[in-house]
Amino acid sequence: MAKKTLATLFHETLKDVYYAERKILKALPKMAKGANSAQLKAAFEKHRDQTEVHVERLQQVFDILGKRAQGKTCEAIEGLIAEGEEILEDFKGKPAIDAGLASAAQAVEHYEMARYGTLARWAGELGMKDAQKLLATTLQEERDTDKALTALAESSLNQSAKAA
Repeated sequence: MAKKTLATLFHETLKDVYYAERKILKALPKMAKGANSAQLKAAFEKHRDQTEVHVERLQQVFDILGKRAQGKTCEAIEGLIAEGEEILEDFKGKPAIDAGLASAAQAVEHYEMARYGTLARWAGELGMKDAQKLLATTLQEERDTDKALTALAESSLNQSAKAA
């Protein structure tokens, strides 16, 4: 039986977030299409472009580990994406759709921030400085996206959602 070490946990979590990022790549165009706000659509499109880079960085981390880039089903992201799809369906054409989609996107961002923060810390503890830098860069981009979504929600989306 293989040892279960921090390195093992790091690899398993890396596979989890790799799966999640690839699922997010598929979900973002649907969210952009369902959004009413041009600003929210643009935010989703920008994040899709960033997510492509995030996947590339994860592939670099797998290379650093000497492992093949592969995902492992992530039930957390499956649930978060399902919630976003439910909002798309239930609020289509309604004033609250953009507030709901921004909220669903932030739930995903918070998941990603938790994962990247943990992976960056573990990479440092495991002496993988190059991997740590890659993961920390993505973590900062996820934080920036979360801040942008918050600003957008506070500036217009939540107010629009109050409309009858």
